[in-house]
Amino acid sequence: MTRTFISRRVLIAAFAGLALMGAPAHAADKVVDKIHFLIPGGAGGGWDGTARGTGEALTKSGLVGSASYENMSGGGGGKAIGFLIENAKSNHGTLMVNSTPIVIRSLVGRFPHNFRDLTMIAGTIGDYAAFVVRKDSPLKSFKDLVAAFKENPRKVAVGGGSVPGGMDHIVIAQAMQAAGEDPTKVKYIPYDAGGKAMASLLSGEISALSTGFSEAVAMAKAGEVRIIGVTSADRIDAAPDAPTLKEQGYDAEFVNWRGFFAAPGLPADEAETYRNAIAKMYDTPEWEAVRARNGWVNIHNPGDKFTSFLEKQEGVIKDLMKKLGFL
Repeated sequence: MTRTFISRRVLIAAFAGLALMGAPAHAADKVVDKIHFLIPGGAGGGWDGTARGTGEALTKSGLVGSASYENMSGGGGGKAIGFLIENAKSNHGTLMVNSTPIVIRSLVGRFPHNFRDLTMIAGTIGDYAAFVVRKDSPLKSFKDLVAAFKENPRKVAVGGGSVPGGMDHIVIAQAMQAAGEDPTKVKYIPYDAGGKAMASLLSGEISALSTGFSEAVAMAKAGEVRIIGVTSADRIDAAPDAPTLKEQGYDAEFVNWRGFFAAPGLPADEAETYRNAIAKMYDTPEWEAVRARNGWVNIHNPGDKFTSFLEKQEGVIKDLMKKLGFL
């Protein structure tokens, strides 16, 4: 069987290199007075962590005076996107976080907008995917999950913080395909954001969870779950005991970009100011502390380069989703 997956190499090749600009920022280097972060999902998800972590680094480093946050769940991110577009003039001080789902959900027609309808600020990080189970689960590895799936696919429910055909679904489907199984038989249970999905795992509603690595690390450190597979090429320092899929014999890698968008019609100079603040953020110790604890990959891709990357990713994901039967 042909193995199909989004490789880490494919997803990040189109990104520009890391931002390597300037010296560490100090309070006198303030670039923006305040930023309001719009988060398209609930608390505890990858979008939430990315927005709050970025705001933490920007404010603690002095690059931004203050940051505020608003969670707006609904429609797999569609509600927040629609809100930002419909109220564009009154939201010039807002940055919305998003990631690969903005491409996926536009492809499947879940909402009428896509990234082209927004002002592209910058892609900022990559977050690997991970598969986790309860700490008392009989599943000790991803191989165990594959074996249980092989025995009876309908008894192995895998949850995720995105809709059917969304990113968490695609990741478990491609991993199962890499294991030689039929990805269309995966029993995927969707939840609105990672926090709710994790709660369902802990309650026993699902057997395993497909989620972002940074979310998995936080719960693993709290002693509530075990990570049985990571979609990176090598083990990650933030969770050195977590095995990769590759070392378990499954040729599948994945990294999910995350970045920021502004309302359509934002004046070019204001958009550039936000990009400048983010570019300078990479060289601060405050950002490195946030990045390291979450196990993120530094991937900086501002403005037009962000647009080019998403256009290329759109083609890659469209082909993959067709092969997996999601389109």
